[in-house]
Amino acid sequence: MTESQSTTDADDERLDAETQRTAVRERYGRIAEESDSCCDETASCCDGTAAGTDSRSEASTQRGYSADDLDAVAGDANLNLGCGNPTAIASLAAGDTVLDLGSGGGFDCFLAAREVGPDGHVIGVDMTPEMVEKARGNVAANDADNVEFRLGEIEHLPVADESVDVILSNCVVNLSPDKSRVFREAYRVLRPGGRVAISDVVLTADLPTDLRADPESVAGCVAGAASIPALESMLTDAGFVDVAIEPKSDSDEFIREWDDALDLSEYIVAATVEAERPGPEVTS
Repeated sequence: MTESQSTTDADDERLDAETQRTAVRERYGRIAEESDSCCDETASCCDGTAAGTDSRSEASTQRGYSADDLDAVAGDANLNLGCGNPTAIASLAAGDTVLDLGSGGGFDCFLAAREVGPDGHVIGVDMTPEMVEKARGNVAANDADNVEFRLGEIEHLPVADESVDVILSNCVVNLSPDKSRVFREAYRVLRPGGRVAISDVVLTADLPTDLRADPESVAGCVAGAASIPALESMLTDAGFVDVAIEPKSDSDEFIREWDDALDLSEYIVAATVEAERPGPEVTS
């Protein structure tokens, strides 16, 4: 079996799609409800020690956010559930329409709203009702009239065709049981010339069998990760060009903290994922 075959969403050793979705929805619904102090200690997509303000800020800095980023967003939007800072690679411009896949408490959406300004628009999509409720509550705290949150699955986006300039996502695509469909949907909603700027985890070595079939491991941003060749193939098959996936060598610093018994940095690494939908053809 080749590497790309062993790391696609069709892997027979992985959970079925409905079990995956249930595990993810329950986990992040629980986190949303218990997030008065970042997240519960069982959430491996964030540092379990990050309950206090100082440690929460340190965890966010490890993932690529600046002190200005942290100061700019009010409320409890920052749940430290990501593995990077997609807004840092998105090159957002005033007036852009931005879509965040798996928007959680809304932190990246509010950062994007600063960049696109009052003439821009930011849409967050999340499949967890509790997260959408939390994010909507943070809109008023951030006086963000140009941000909205919609309930929906990233495999079936509640977004019109060719209506978005930039798609963000932060450690969420790995949670999907059908990543190929996620990228096809991303292509559908992007305008010609639009682009994706994603932070996610990618697989660097085959996971132990017990992890691949563990609902908590899937929901914890581990067992659902795909390899770089598999992701490149999915994006290309969806129609994207200029695909670039770059691992972050320093991500082992926080990935090691996701499991007390196993060094997960031996199997996964955080990475940036960028690609473009081809622009309109120019006719003479």
